Amino acid sequence: MSKFLRGRRWMLPGLVLAALALAIAVFGGRLASRIYLDEAAARGQTTLRLAVAALSGHMSRFEPLPQLVADHDDIKDLVSDPDNPALRARANDYLKEINALLKSSDIYVMIPGGDTIAASNHDLPISFVGENFAYRPYYQNAIRGDLGRFFALGTTSLKRGYYFSSPIRIGMEIRGVVVFKVDIDAIEASWKGGEDEIIVTDPEGIIFMSGRPEWLYASLRPLTDANIDKTEASRRYANALLHTLSATRTSEDGRVLMRIADQGNSREFIELAEAMPAEGWTVRVLADTASAHAQALTAVVSALLALGLAALGGAIVLQRRGRLAERLLMQRTAQQELERRVEERTADLALVNTRLETEVIERRTAEQQLRQTQADLIQAGKLAALGQMSAALSHEFNQPLAAVKTYADNAALLIERNRIEEARDNVSRISSLADRMAAISRHLRNFARKPNQKLGSVALDEVVRDTEEIVAWRLKAADAMLIIDLGPTPLAVKAGSVRLQQVLVNIITNAADAVETLPDRRIELIARRSGGKVSITVRDHGPGVPAAVADRIFDPFFSTKGVGKGLGLGLSISYNIVKDFGGSLGVVNHPEGGALFTIELDLARMTVREAAE
Repeated sequence: MSKFLRGRRWMLPGLVLAALALAIAVFGGRLASRIYLDEAAARGQTTLRLAVAALSGHMSRFEPLPQLVADHDDIKDLVSDPDNPALRARANDYLKEINALLKSSDIYVMIPGGDTIAASNHDLPISFVGENFAYRPYYQNAIRGDLGRFFALGTTSLKRGYYFSSPIRIGMEIRGVVVFKVDIDAIEASWKGGEDEIIVTDPEGIIFMSGRPEWLYASLRPLTDANIDKTEASRRYANALLHTLSATRTSEDGRVLMRIADQGNSREFIELAEAMPAEGWTVRVLADTASAHAQALTAVVSALLALGLAALGGAIVLQRRGRLAERLLMQRTAQQELERRVEERTADLALVNTRLETEVIERRTAEQQLRQTQADLIQAGKLAALGQMSAALSHEFNQPLAAVKTYADNAALLIERNRIEEARDNVSRISSLADRMAAISRHLRNFARKPNQKLGSVALDEVVRDTEEIVAWRLKAADAMLIIDLGPTPLAVKAGSVRLQQVLVNIITNAADAVETLPDRRIELIARRSGGKVSITVRDHGPGVPAAVADRIFDPFFSTKGVGKGLGLGLSISYNIVKDFGGSLGVVNHPEGGALFTIELDLARMTVREAAE
């Protein structure tokens, strides 16, 4: 009895499943076919819009051009005197140049009667020059004063193209016609290999553009004698063989279906069409229905499989419900344990994060102090250099002051004796001496003040000139000669002018110290560009850098001079300044003797000199 009851219990769900399967197979198949056909039609409509937009855009580029060429002086001169060889040659060259620039197929000029007298292909084996195209509608429209548009297969080139034409007017008289031929092969080539078939038909229904070459010059409707005569009169398709494509149309659910039999195969398409009235064309997209029917069949089979899997899944669910309850309990327990561990770990991470924040603050404070110390050391180095200059600068100022006193006394005596011209000369000398002392004072003031951190384009010749005036006292004291070679063209580097000046003052002063008691007291400063860098070298002819101290020469407070002759900061400060510029400072011994310091900085664009740092 129990087995019978169990059989009755499972029979009802089985019948329900069978009814559902039958409904899916019958009604679901129809619904799926309609849905996928609608999707195919929507995709085809999008393809159609894109194809029409591409064709319209391609044509609109060239539509106004014949009128522009018709207004050109060379073209008007040619049709006014069509037998002039010079005018023909000039017009041919002009048309060829314009054709290459606009990437059109051909451009040519005809005179009344239809003879072509100039063309962009005049120098090619197949040339339009000398051909007569009076039978073409684009010529007939233009010679009447209208703008012409016509699609055809070229009778000379046997290439398809769209023709735009415009009359050439001299005053109120039409003297000729300009024709642009536009190639459409590139657009047609982009249609090949697509999911949908794209075709374009002329007013007689003949296909002249298609991704399938075998469909070209085929008619979608039976060819009549009137259609054939009209096509042959304009020689639209030259000698191409016209034929009828085996196509039948039906209507289903508001869609137009077209079945085409071609080479023994029959295929069904959804036909979507849009007219291009200006060209007289009709663009059609044929969306293959085979994929839609296959998708519908796949959907039905998938639904049936899903139904079977759902039934199987229901049985499995009932069987595993107990196991699932036990698993959920274990998961809740594990989740609680995980949450406890996450809370512990979060507390540990918060503590570590607090420590890290404290350490970051301390490091930033130390970094700020380090930068301030470095800036103070740079300023101290400059002030120390100024202190060493003081004695010589006193001499530099005392000499002009003594001369000023003498010239002033002499000027007073000369004025008393009414020797005005000589007194004026003394006053002029006093003014020159005052300018000299002002220049020395200005350079020292700029050199002594603290610079800001701004980097920019610095003219190297100006920095070297100011540096030369600042170290003049030291060079004079050492009886040394500074030789400067900045190259044939002005250079600019990415730096700060005052800080770069400080680097050069330190290095040149050290070079003067090195050669002070030697026979050869030359110091050579050379600057050259190498790619995006500028290399500045300073070479002396002294004893060079001892190998034992070469690695420490840029360390702070390290000096090879005697006690009281320096703080040992100059080269260390210079090294850090150049590093801040994004450059490098190094020293080696020159193969012919002496030390060679090399500063390498980024090349900068020459600009108007900025204010001092």
